[in-house]
Amino acid sequence: MDCIFCKIIDGSIPSHKVYEDDQVMAFFDILPISPGHTIVAPKKHIADVESLSDEEFSALALAVKKIGKGVLEGLDVKGYSVFLDNKSAANQHVPHAHFHLVPREEGDGLERWPQGGYGQNEAEFYLEKVRKSIS
Repeated sequence: MDCIFCKIIDGSIPSHKVYEDDQVMAFFDILPISPGHTIVAPKKHIADVESLSDEEFSALALAVKKIGKGVLEGLDVKGYSVFLDNKSAANQHVPHAHFHLVPREEGDGLERWPQGGYGQNEAEFYLEKVRKSIS
């Protein structure tokens, strides 16, 4: 397997491990957005979110919650952002499902994305497409 996260998880590549349990490993991002920026990934190689079982997704979410509490208390920050880039169009650079947990401070200058809106009937158009595809 040529996945950098798999190599970190199996110990082939050193990392700053934050947390580990039987399903999940978390480690500091090597290119942090802010100090404490953590990657939370399943130990099993799973390319994207849709391929995660409900149990695997739940394990990741619970780990994010636990690590988030540690970030708030340990780093004495005011909050944190949690996000995931799913598939290459969303800038998923490593094809191994993972969350980013980014410690935040008031006025830290870390912006999200430009705010947009929907035109007349546009929301309903997209809503119908998404609802039909949810199974």
